[in-house]
Amino acid sequence: MPLVLGLDIGGSKTHAILARNAVNHKADDGAQRVSEVSVGSANITSVGEPAASAALDELAIRLGVGTRESHGIHTVCAGAAGADTAGSRERLAALLSRRFPGARIQVVHDTRIILAAAGLDAGTVLISGTGSAAWARNVEGSEARAGGWGFLLGDEGSGYAITRSAVRNALAEHDRGQPAGPLSASILEETGAAEPPALLDLFYRNPERRYWASLAGAVFADAALGDGSSTAIVEDAAEQLASLAVTVNQRLGTVGGTAATGTAALPVLMAGGMLVNQPALAGRVRKLLERRGLTDIRVLDCAPAWGAVQLALELASPRAHHAARQPKNPVHAPA
Repeated sequence: MPLVLGLDIGGSKTHAILARNAVNHKADDGAQRVSEVSVGSANITSVGEPAASAALDELAIRLGVGTRESHGIHTVCAGAAGADTAGSRERLAALLSRRFPGARIQVVHDTRIILAAAGLDAGTVLISGTGSAAWARNVEGSEARAGGWGFLLGDEGSGYAITRSAVRNALAEHDRGQPAGPLSASILEETGAAEPPALLDLFYRNPERRYWASLAGAVFADAALGDGSSTAIVEDAAEQLASLAVTVNQRLGTVGGTAATGTAALPVLMAGGMLVNQPALAGRVRKLLERRGLTDIRVLDCAPAWGAVQLALELASPRAHHAARQPKNPVHAPA
């Protein structure tokens, strides 16, 4: 049986699931998993083409798919962060084609595979991980996105932005001549910095987004203990994320007060490490969205790479895909 490969390519890692192009209702999401691995990022924009190519080589070795000439993969679907333009998708597709020659290649934005992973053909995807973004597709097939500008221009509400706010708070306290508060003390301890000015040097010397995003848990921990600065940062992150989801629904006319045609509100699917693993943030975002007319709110409960597998199955064998556990009107992602 031919194989399909689903890839979730983020800015810091690539998660891959190799599956058989056959229906097996006892396996995950109606596909028969062969192997599953995570390697470094294959996102050309984030790490450059040489590093992305090396990540794909490592991925193929660890999946056990053999050489370029004998990989045996029929279809590859990759959901990639930042794949917003035809040019960016074509660059990644070309790289995948070089590593898996002869395979059918499909590259989509990572929000598309999240929607597919949840078994939805229409809805809003709200992501907060290392970065942040929102994307929505209505039942007519119209789409809208907001955010996802990257750490230099945006990513408000992301893990990186939350920690950046904590560092700013520590530096502001120092500028005012105040002793380090609970949050500043936590960030100093997490980073090993002796004093707030050392955070400034560390932040610019080590700009690795994944590292700073990994420290966001300290903000949530201090917020749970009642620290005011931490609570304010969490609240701001929730507001920023809710705003992204509302923005895409306003553009599609699927949120209260903007639906001239009476279109029903779309379900909102929360995904990414911050929203999946920080219930305080997810709960606050949920309340803000409910106030604005978005009441069907869910948290993604499986790996997004399974959505890439489902889209690969659709591309490889529509009949098998429709027989699997999928919605009646599956997502059709552009090639």
